[in-house]
Amino acid sequence: MDYKKNVETWLNSSKVSEADKALIRAMDDLTLQDAFGKNAEFGTAGMRALMGPGTNRLNEFTLGRANIGFAKYLLAKFGEKAKTMGVVISHDNRFNSREFTLLCAKIFNEVGIKAYIFDMLRPTPELSYAVRYMHACGGVMITASHNSKEYNGYKVYDETGCQLLPDAIAPLLDILAAMPDAVECEIPSIAEKGETITLGKDVDDTYVELVKKCQVNPDLDKSDFKVIYSPQHGASLETAIRVFKEVGYNIIPVKEQCSHDPAFGGTKSPNPELAPAWELSLEYAKRNSADLAVMTDPDGDRCGLAFLSSKGTYERLTGNQSGALLIDYLFSQMREKGTMPEDPVMYDTIVTSSLGRDVAAHYGVKVETFLTGFKFIGGRVAYYEKLGKGPTFVFGYEESYGCLISPFVRDKDGIQAILLYTEMALFYKSKGIALDVAYENLEKRFGYHYSALFDTYFEGVLGAAKMKELMDGLHAHPLKELAGLKVVATEDYLNDIITYADGSKKKIEGLPKSDVLKYVFEDKSTFAVRPSGTEPKIKFYVETVGDKEEGLKEKAELLNKDFRQVVGIK
Repeated sequence: MDYKKNVETWLNSSKVSEADKALIRAMDDLTLQDAFGKNAEFGTAGMRALMGPGTNRLNEFTLGRANIGFAKYLLAKFGEKAKTMGVVISHDNRFNSREFTLLCAKIFNEVGIKAYIFDMLRPTPELSYAVRYMHACGGVMITASHNSKEYNGYKVYDETGCQLLPDAIAPLLDILAAMPDAVECEIPSIAEKGETITLGKDVDDTYVELVKKCQVNPDLDKSDFKVIYSPQHGASLETAIRVFKEVGYNIIPVKEQCSHDPAFGGTKSPNPELAPAWELSLEYAKRNSADLAVMTDPDGDRCGLAFLSSKGTYERLTGNQSGALLIDYLFSQMREKGTMPEDPVMYDTIVTSSLGRDVAAHYGVKVETFLTGFKFIGGRVAYYEKLGKGPTFVFGYEESYGCLISPFVRDKDGIQAILLYTEMALFYKSKGIALDVAYENLEKRFGYHYSALFDTYFEGVLGAAKMKELMDGLHAHPLKELAGLKVVATEDYLNDIITYADGSKKKIEGLPKSDVLKYVFEDKSTFAVRPSGTEPKIKFYVETVGDKEEGLKEKAELLNKDFRQVVGIK
């Protein structure tokens, strides 16, 4: 793509404001290449980008172009029915999120499609639910999830409330490829417009009731149990507080993070995966002698937890650890109460810890593993639902702090998750067991697992080329060993092949192609390499396993260090 030509197009367009033109003229050449060298693309979780002028930025033109494309896609798929079925749109607290929501509604209306919007921000899982509740033909969520304040994003959902899977999104990408530049795009307006309808409280009410039904032990004594909660300024605030209060928990909100501030002024990070996000929550926990602290990210699909440990300190669990512990709690209780279905299934991803799979197997739960992206989990639920037969969903999760307990939502649901994590912590407290002790007991039963996520950023157009060069090299020349550990299997998800140390090969069945490599070592440790679908970086997922905890962290760090030396990155 000729970035200089794109720059001229924008500078010469009467649609582009003088303020944006001034921003463009102030950009240096590298910034211009990054802003105009390609179009903002759909990745693992939709389209996510820095806000500002440019074809590779999120603004009224690029988002409008994407939404025009989605409207054409829905009309092609559903015909005239799309107009009456309508599309549900929601958003988080970010800069321009409400404006982008209204822009999307206007575009749908111009082509004759009804648009459903909320009166204010709502979390991603409720958007997924609302698509299903309204029997809409699709959904749009305006969010950049846990990214910093400079970002926003655009996610599209199908009629089942699931993000579009690769086969489903391919026609949309073809439509977008045939469309003109964002500033030259025109809305194909028709005479008979659609209308924009504000959703009623029944959507909130029914969603909340279904979340409450996720509880396994709703009658636990909650009177002596304090929970700190932070929405990270985001969309879960009102709904999560309502759920907690209605089921009887003593909730203490982190007030500084309870305004819907688009600048995230009350937090050092809106990402529950990162320690700085927890600083204020842990201050609250210590000040109030709380038992637990829970947190949702800005769009409410991810969550995290910190707990009062047996040592009297506050500790955090990773997504892999909390997920495995919750699996054990849920499945043990289902077995005890006789509510485990005859053919249960759990879903996870190729970069999720093997600990959860081991726990599931213990309870006789089948596991299906998918590529990174919760849309594959939601899509599998819809697949069996449409088929009318198959295993019964009992849990789905991924390492990046996302899980789903009940599939009335077809995306990860941070509100369901924090409710069940809170119940789990309360259950163990009633037995006199802190969560660190509960997790240690789990590892004694199933083996010790240490998981770590490392990454390297590749900024700008040159960075994207370097990422591709690195991944191409790894696919062409797989590693034979790392940090003294022999590779016994290389899982190449781009070429759909598992190659074993003896040279034998096995085809990977049932998964779409993806630029991911996973190395399995002789001691069952793993190292996965995957370019991020939402940020300019490559992620390294490391898991070390053994019959004792000592040395596992050091082994993971050594694998990461040796890999970087081998491929020549810092």
